[in-house]
Amino acid sequence: MPVVPTQMTQKDLLEVASPFIPQGSSAMVRILELPPGDPGLGPHRHSGPVFGYMLEGEMLFELEGAAPYPIKAGEAFWEPGGDVIHYMFANLLADRTSRFVVVMMCAPGVEMLTMVDDEELAAKASERIPAPANERRTHVS
Repeated sequence: MPVVPTQMTQKDLLEVASPFIPQGSSAMVRILELPPGDPGLGPHRHSGPVFGYMLEGEMLFELEGAAPYPIKAGEAFWEPGGDVIHYMFANLLADRTSRFVVVMMCAPGVEMLTMVDDEELAAKASERIPAPANERRTHVS
Protein backbone atom coordinates (compact mmCIF):
# COMPACT_ATOMS: atom_id res chain seq x y z
CA MET A 1 0.00 0.00 0.00
CA PRO A 2 1.49 3.39 -0.94
CA VAL A 3 2.19 5.97 1.76
CA VAL A 4 -0.22 8.89 1.56
CA PRO A 5 1.50 12.26 2.00
CA THR A 6 0.13 14.35 4.83
CA GLN A 7 -0.17 18.06 5.45
CA MET A 8 -0.28 17.50 9.22
CA THR A 9 1.40 20.04 11.44
CA GLN A 10 2.16 19.82 15.12
CA LYS A 11 2.89 22.25 17.93
CA ASP A 12 4.12 21.21 21.35
CA LEU A 13 1.93 22.78 24.04
CA LEU A 14 3.11 21.34 27.33
CA GLU A 15 5.67 18.90 28.67
CA VAL A 16 5.86 17.89 32.33
CA ALA A 17 7.74 15.21 34.22
CA SER A 18 5.52 12.18 34.58
CA PRO A 19 3.21 12.85 37.55
CA PHE A 20 2.16 10.15 39.98
CA ILE A 21 -0.86 8.26 38.67
CA PRO A 22 -2.30 5.75 41.15
CA GLN A 23 -2.53 2.14 39.94
CA GLY A 24 -6.00 1.40 38.54
CA SER A 25 -6.83 5.05 37.75
CA SER A 26 -9.30 5.92 35.01
CA ALA A 27 -9.24 8.88 32.64
CA MET A 28 -12.08 11.36 32.18
CA VAL A 29 -12.25 13.95 29.38
CA ARG A 30 -14.52 16.97 29.81
CA ILE A 31 -15.27 20.30 28.17
CA LEU A 32 -15.99 23.07 30.66
CA GLU A 33 -17.64 26.37 29.80
CA LEU A 34 -17.47 29.44 32.02
CA PRO A 35 -20.11 32.09 31.25
CA PRO A 36 -18.93 35.72 31.03
CA GLY A 37 -17.34 36.78 34.34
CA ASP A 38 -18.05 33.42 36.02
CA PRO A 39 -15.88 32.82 39.14
CA GLY A 40 -15.72 29.05 38.52
CA LEU A 41 -15.82 26.38 41.17
CA GLY A 42 -14.56 27.18 44.68
CA PRO A 43 -11.36 25.71 46.16
CA HIS A 44 -11.13 21.97 45.53
CA ARG A 45 -8.79 19.03 44.89
CA HIS A 46 -8.64 16.38 42.20
CA SER A 47 -7.80 12.76 43.00
CA GLY A 48 -5.17 12.65 40.26
CA PRO A 49 -3.39 14.86 37.74
CA VAL A 50 -5.36 17.10 35.38
CA PHE A 51 -4.20 18.28 31.95
CA GLY A 52 -6.07 21.00 30.09
CA TYR A 53 -6.21 23.10 26.95
CA MET A 54 -7.92 26.47 26.64
CA LEU A 55 -10.16 26.37 23.57
CA GLU A 56 -11.43 29.95 23.70
CA GLY A 57 -11.46 32.88 26.09
CA GLU A 58 -9.24 33.47 29.08
CA MET A 59 -9.27 32.30 32.68
CA LEU A 60 -7.43 33.10 35.88
CA PHE A 61 -5.86 29.90 37.24
CA GLU A 62 -4.55 29.43 40.78
CA LEU A 63 -2.98 26.36 42.36
CA GLU A 64 -1.55 25.96 45.83
CA GLY A 65 2.10 27.02 45.84
CA ALA A 66 1.86 29.31 42.81
CA ALA A 67 0.65 32.82 42.09
CA PRO A 68 -2.57 33.09 40.04
CA TYR A 69 -1.95 33.57 36.33
CA PRO A 70 -4.04 33.99 33.17
CA ILE A 71 -4.42 31.17 30.65
CA LYS A 72 -5.47 32.25 27.17
CA ALA A 73 -6.98 30.36 24.23
CA GLY A 74 -4.37 28.10 22.66
CA GLU A 75 -2.47 27.52 25.91
CA ALA A 76 -2.17 24.27 27.88
CA PHE A 77 -2.06 23.82 31.66
CA TRP A 78 -1.84 21.05 34.23
CA GLU A 79 -2.12 20.39 37.93
CA PRO A 80 -0.72 17.48 39.93
CA GLY A 81 -3.92 16.65 41.84
CA GLY A 82 -3.71 14.76 45.14
CA ASP A 83 -3.28 17.09 48.10
CA VAL A 84 -2.72 20.24 46.01
CA ILE A 85 -5.54 22.78 46.34
CA HIS A 86 -6.94 24.21 43.12
CA TYR A 87 -8.07 27.61 44.38
CA MET A 88 -9.46 29.23 41.26
CA PHE A 89 -10.34 28.99 37.58
CA ALA A 90 -12.34 32.15 36.83
CA ASN A 91 -13.41 33.54 33.47
CA LEU A 92 -11.48 36.79 33.01
CA LEU A 93 -13.81 37.97 30.24
CA ALA A 94 -16.91 39.93 31.20
CA ASP A 95 -18.41 39.69 27.70
CA ARG A 96 -17.57 36.18 26.41
CA THR A 97 -17.75 32.56 27.46
CA SER A 98 -14.44 30.81 28.07
CA ARG A 99 -14.13 27.11 27.16
CA PHE A 100 -11.48 24.54 27.95
CA VAL A 101 -11.04 20.79 27.74
CA VAL A 102 -9.51 18.74 30.57
CA VAL A 103 -8.22 15.19 30.86
CA MET A 104 -8.46 14.08 34.49
CA MET A 105 -6.85 10.99 35.95
CA CYS A 106 -9.21 9.66 38.62
CA ALA A 107 -7.78 7.54 41.45
CA PRO A 108 -9.78 4.36 42.10
CA GLY A 109 -12.28 4.63 44.94
CA VAL A 110 -11.71 8.39 45.36
CA GLU A 111 -14.04 11.12 44.12
CA MET A 112 -12.59 12.92 41.12
CA LEU A 113 -13.24 16.26 42.84
CA THR A 114 -13.57 17.16 46.51
CA MET A 115 -14.24 20.63 47.89
CA VAL A 116 -11.84 22.15 50.44
CA ASP A 117 -13.50 23.25 53.68
CA ASP A 118 -13.34 26.75 55.20
CA GLU A 119 -11.24 25.55 58.15
CA GLU A 120 -8.43 24.31 55.91
CA LEU A 121 -8.60 27.45 53.76
CA ALA A 122 -8.26 29.63 56.85
CA ALA A 123 -5.32 27.56 58.13
CA LYS A 124 -3.49 27.96 54.80
CA ALA A 125 -4.49 31.57 54.07
CA SER A 126 -1.03 32.97 54.89
CA GLU A 127 0.56 30.56 52.38
CA ARG A 128 -1.36 31.77 49.33
CA ILE A 129 0.76 33.61 46.80
CA PRO A 130 -0.84 36.79 45.41
CA ALA A 131 -0.74 37.56 41.69
CA PRO A 132 2.01 39.98 40.64
CA ALA A 133 0.64 43.54 40.43
CA ASN A 134 0.99 43.62 36.63
CA GLU A 135 -1.03 40.38 36.26
CA ARG A 136 -3.87 41.17 38.65
CA ARG A 137 -7.19 41.24 36.89
CA THR A 138 -10.70 41.23 38.11
CA HIS A 139 -13.65 39.39 36.74
CA VAL A 140 -17.30 40.31 36.85
CA SER A 141 -19.27 38.20 39.34
